[in-house]
Formats: sequence, structure tokens, C-alpha cells
Amino acid sequence: MAYPSPNDQIPVFFEDTSVAFASKSDAKLRKTYWLFSLMNQARVVNLGTFFIKLALKLNLPIKNLIRVTIFEQFCGGETINDCDATIASLRSSGIGTILDYSVEGEDKEASFDATAAEILKTIDKATGSDTIPFSVFKITGVASSDLLEKVQRKDDLSEEEKAAFGRARERVQRLCAHAYEHHVRIFIDAEESWIQGVIDDLAYEMMQQFNRERPIVYNTYQLYRHETLEALKTAFLTARQKGYLLGGKLVRGAYMEKERLRAREQEYFNPIHTSKEATDTDYNLAIDFCLDRLEHISICLGTHNEYSSQYCAAKMQKLGIARNDDRIWFAQLLGMSDNISFNLAKAGYNVAKYVPYGPIDAVLPYLIRRAEENTSIAGQSSREFLLVKSELKRRGIGSL
Repeated sequence: MAYPSPNDQIPVFFEDTSVAFASKSDAKLRKTYWLFSLMNQARVVNLGTFFIKLALKLNLPIKNLIRVTIFEQFCGGETINDCDATIASLRSSGIGTILDYSVEGEDKEASFDATAAEILKTIDKATGSDTIPFSVFKITGVASSDLLEKVQRKDDLSEEEKAAFGRARERVQRLCAHAYEHHVRIFIDAEESWIQGVIDDLAYEMMQQFNRERPIVYNTYQLYRHETLEALKTAFLTARQKGYLLGGKLVRGAYMEKERLRAREQEYFNPIHTSKEATDTDYNLAIDFCLDRLEHISICLGTHNEYSSQYCAAKMQKLGIARNDDRIWFAQLLGMSDNISFNLAKAGYNVAKYVPYGPIDAVLPYLIRRAEENTSIAGQSSREFLLVKSELKRRGIGSL
């Protein structure tokens, strides 16, 4: 990484909490403060998630409690239309919305069809909108993870399994074709390494069909895996050879503990970098690689990392790339890292928030991951908590 250097002028800073929390009333800011103060305590998160799961299993009336706490913080609503208020609020700050149907754990053909139908609705919602720049889906939302794993291992498939995989490919094809026809860019999310190979294959198959004139389909690159940077470079060369544009969402990764555990249990080489520093280096090298090839690559930085966001902004400035160049986006999750999202948007960069939605019961696994993520990522929950605390102090109000 030859540049930007630490001595370069940084075009955006993330310390201005007056910008980060401008859309929150005093009451909402206090609620956010107390939520993150609880999430800052691993024991409270572990106990809370246990009792939430138990209460739902016993049909105890706790949905309203979930709705007005963690669901309100991290989700836009239970339906697409419920998200309208969040979309409008983000738009008022110059931030786009990525509607993320976050229902998980339904491993049935009928559920796959229903999920595909819902993703089509998010594409329809984004059509012609200047506030919904992308749609998104997971392959495991429209295909069996067990089947994907067998395909990746190149196991012999039964006729029934071949037919099921054919239906899965058809769903992916239908989603990407619909996005192409409606001029809506669509992310294919990354997943676990033991199914990521087949996900990559499907993503590149779709890119070859739909990314000829403009980037429509984006694959996701998890830079916490030690082979991903080279995979990104190889994908670029393949795209150039086959004459299509590469769309890439750059993330660090979301399955670290699961990856390490499986590698240990099955005694194979852990695909995750041995240190955070190695992940950070690869992430910023990926930024370098893409920005130097913008004629053929469009990217979205899906990151809550302040340094990488500043690094990208500084390199854009050094290369003379406009802040609002539509080939470069930044994205964070709703309810997290508002200091990055809102300050980038105010500075004129392209920013969008992932806005998950779905029935509370079905979205619960996503919500539990958000709580656990805030607790397990080094400093993440403390950082969020301290930013909110700083804004309360700036406003001259207490947490009560």
C-alpha cells in the first residue's frame, strides 16, 4: 500500500457526533444509550438471548419488548412498507437504503420460493428510486445450504438433488434478470467457506450474463479469508477476458468463530487470517486494487472500520476521483456506526444503510447475531456506547 500515507490530508473524520445523531431525538438517543450499555456486557447479552429464545418457545408475550428495543434499533419494520419511515429519515441525511429481507432458517422449497418472491419486491421497490441504490440476497435464502455444500464438494447428486439445484439456479437467475431489467444493482452476500465456492460460481455466471453494459450483479469478498485478495484479482482478470464488468462488495467477514470451529473439528487449514492486522492489510490492498481499476470494477465498502473508510476516501482524493462517483459506495448496518455513515454522507460520499426487515420471530436470529457481534468484535459495542454518551454530553442532557 504505497499511498495514501499517514501524512496525507484526511478528507473526512468520524468524531462529529452532532452529525452522527442529528436524526435522533433526545428520547431516542437515551434509549440507544441504554441499549448499547447493555450490549456492552457479554454476560447480559448471553443471558438475554437465552431467555428471549426460551420465552418465544414458550409463547410468552415478549414480542412487543423485542419490537421497542433491539428490533427498533436494527430493523426497519416487519414489511417493506413498514420501512418507509426509515427510508425517508435516511434520505433526509443523504443516505440510501438497502432493503434486506432477513428471514433465516427456513430450509424448504416453499420457503425458498417465498423468499425469492420477497426479494423481487425489494427490486420493485428500488426501481426508479434514487434512495434505494441496491438490492441484496443470500443464496441460502433461495437454496438448501446442505445441497450447496454437496455441490461444492462435487459429490454425486441424486436426480432429486440435481432438480433442486436446478431450481435454486433458476431462482438466482430470476432475481438477477429482474434486477437487470429494472436497472437495479444487486448484491449476492458472502457465506461460509464450505459453500462460498458454489456461491462464487453462481455470482460470476450471473455477472457474465448481466454485467455487460453496466455493473448489476455484485459478488461479496470476505477479506478475513487469506485467499480472498487473490480471488478478487483472479475474478477481475476473468471478467476482463470474458468482457463483463466486475461488481464487488468488500467486507471483512461474519463467520469467524464458525469457520475456526469447523476447521478444528474437521482438521483442515483454517481459512481465516491469523490476525486482525492481516485482515486489515488485505482489505486496504483490495481497496487499492479496485480504485486503480475503476474503469472495469464498481465497489461497495461494507465496513464499520473507520480507518478503511478514511483510507478509501483519502485514496479517492489522491487519484482525483469525485466523492460522489457512482462506482464507489460505502455501506453500514442500520443502528450501527452512524458516525461513519452520516459523516461520510455529509462530506458528499455515496452511503447506504442495510435496513433489515421481516417478522420478528423470523428475524430473531439476525438480531441475536447483531447483539453478539457488538459484544464480540473488539471495541465495537464500547465504541458505539461512548459515541452516544459523548453526544448526550454535547447536548447537555443525562441518560435518564
